[in-house]
Amino acid sequence: MPEYEFVDVYVPRGVSRKETTRLLTDHAEYGHWELDRLSLLRDGSRRVRLRRRIIRQVRATW
Repeated sequence: MPEYEFVDVYVPRGVSRKETTRLLTDHAEYGHWELDRLSLLRDGSRRVRLRRRIIRQVRATW
């Protein structure tokens, strides 16, 4: 079963869709995050939850 780490990003209502897309694209490209959940709130702001897989290194024994 894969393990994930999560980060919550709050985008205020004054930020355009284009700027939000650029912000999330930067997170995806440089931080290897993927979109888990996006909530559009009543006041126009957005709550975004991003996730990325945790890769555990297995120690080699000799």
